[in-house]
Amino acid sequence: MPRIPEHIVHFFQRQGCVVVSTIDKNGFAHSSCKGIVKISKNGNVYLLDLYMAQTFQNLKRNPHISITAIDEHRFTGFCLKGKAKIVKPEKLSPQLLNDWEDRVNKRITQRIIKNMQGEKGHGRHPESLLPEPAYMIMLEVKEIVDLTPQHLK
Repeated sequence: MPRIPEHIVHFFQRQGCVVVSTIDKNGFAHSSCKGIVKISKNGNVYLLDLYMAQTFQNLKRNPHISITAIDEHRFTGFCLKGKAKIVKPEKLSPQLLNDWEDRVNKRITQRIIKNMQGEKGHGRHPESLLPEPAYMIMLEVKEIVDLTPQHLK
């Protein structure tokens, strides 16, 4: 398992959400947005999923997963590839749930600030309507892909 460099850990931690891709029963990619709760430097990424829907079903069949994030303004991004483990809700630590709540609160705060600055977005603060996490995805990172074009590095 590769160690995730500090600058990549910080890059993912700054993202409000990431695109998680799994493989569906027909072999096609399925993408959904998820929020990262924690990244360990030893190569594990922890995401809480709010629904036991398509991503959950796909991971039960095939644990291969990728997590992608981009920063369009900086023209850079990364993709973390590996295998996922499903962690049942009763095994979630109170600390991880607290970390998730902190991230949700930060997203609400950022939305309010942007709205006050005139950047109108969704008016109802959808983060406040999110259900409790249904389960956790633990990704063991096997590969890190730098999406920045080679000539811009």
